[in-house]
Amino acid sequence: MKLSFLTTLLCFTLPTTAFAYGVKSGGDTSTNKQGSNAFSMPSNNLPISKRLDFSVGNSFFRNPWVQAPATTDARDGLGPLFNTNGCQNCHIKDGRGHPPEEGEDQAVSMLVRMSIPALTDAQKQQLIQSGVIPEPTYGDQLEDFAIPNAKPEGKIKIEYEKFNVTFSDGEKIELRKPKLILHDLNYGELHPDTMLSARVAPPMIGLGLLESISVETLQQLAELQAKEGKGISGKLNQVWDAQTQSTAVGRFGWKAGQPTLIQQDAAAFNGDLGLTSTLFPTENCSPKQTICAELPNGNSPDDENVEVSNKIMNFVEFYSQHLAVPIRRSTTDSSVLRGQELFEDVGCASCHTPEIKTAKREELPSLSEQTIHPYTDMLLHDMGEGLADHRPEFLATGTEWRTPPLWGLGYTEEVNGHTYFLHDGRARNAMEAVLWHGGEAQAAKNKVLNLSKADRTALIAFLNSL
Repeated sequence: MKLSFLTTLLCFTLPTTAFAYGVKSGGDTSTNKQGSNAFSMPSNNLPISKRLDFSVGNSFFRNPWVQAPATTDARDGLGPLFNTNGCQNCHIKDGRGHPPEEGEDQAVSMLVRMSIPALTDAQKQQLIQSGVIPEPTYGDQLEDFAIPNAKPEGKIKIEYEKFNVTFSDGEKIELRKPKLILHDLNYGELHPDTMLSARVAPPMIGLGLLESISVETLQQLAELQAKEGKGISGKLNQVWDAQTQSTAVGRFGWKAGQPTLIQQDAAAFNGDLGLTSTLFPTENCSPKQTICAELPNGNSPDDENVEVSNKIMNFVEFYSQHLAVPIRRSTTDSSVLRGQELFEDVGCASCHTPEIKTAKREELPSLSEQTIHPYTDMLLHDMGEGLADHRPEFLATGTEWRTPPLWGLGYTEEVNGHTYFLHDGRARNAMEAVLWHGGEAQAAKNKVLNLSKADRTALIAFLNSL
């Protein structure tokens, strides 16, 4: 992709038509499927010969894993500490997770990251490969479930502080700020400097397309933002690639902490389900927890002596690469078209990039050279104090987050039965999510606060058309 093309794209000179923003957000991979299974379809251009690979990957993603030893030895080894026993339990119908309701103490599709500040020279050196310094007793993630004969690490509860934000016409909207509470900790006290960050599971659609955007394109997006001088200054995270044993561009996770889908998948198997793989061959117990060594595991000498073999991991990777993005809806509606104009005018498109072209990928032709409309630049941005978790991850600071893709946003309620957005699900609808924007997005939020009621309705109509 040439910089001249990106300049045309990001100066927002595209005509305000459905064609300009694209009905097929995922290019030729887009699916026409609607309803509760809209996020679970294979790429529309995936050959029939490859759909069996997709289905096999889906089975390992969807079906529960069990405690070892078991007769189902292809799916044993769960735990002993875990957050869920199957990927679909968090990515419900391949969609978006949600926080526990206020007062509940089980976070089925939300987890809590933990770490402590890097103070010593050894810890600072460790950051090159780990990105964070895990909490000494509980590691970098709280596991709130355990197999029989084991105790979970603890329980998670959320309380909310609520306050009103007022639009220029006097209408008020209530926002809620979560407070994390960890209780019933079974392995000792937390380190006094522990940093916590709640994370809900993001949608799985279009991930292979995002992986297929070239590094050069992402770098050009960052360079263009800096040159425009509008206060938008995205940057790429630089993270550790366990396959190549080198630093690589971060793409996945709320702070872009993972470089590839296969590493993202392997890290989730390890942290969320307590399963080992060749990328993460060690159980998810901290050095202070002996439970992983004391209880049986599912490691097999026939499968690289891990619980998730390379063969299974490759199927899951293929599945997660080829989940299709559903087409946009209501693209010719006058309110949607007005909302599209406002999306550009207030500055949302500065980070939520409307159009990108994927690179050529000989090994993955369905994802190759696709013109897509993901509404993300894949870059880290300072989102201000309101959204800050104060927990750095590799180069991402405590106020920085990767721009989340917006494609499929309008399908959230029918797929997942809710409209909770942002990294911790605090926003109960799209407008609440907009009003949590600060930092580099403060100017855009201020413009939204000054929109008329009709224009606010149009902006949300556009977002719901995605």
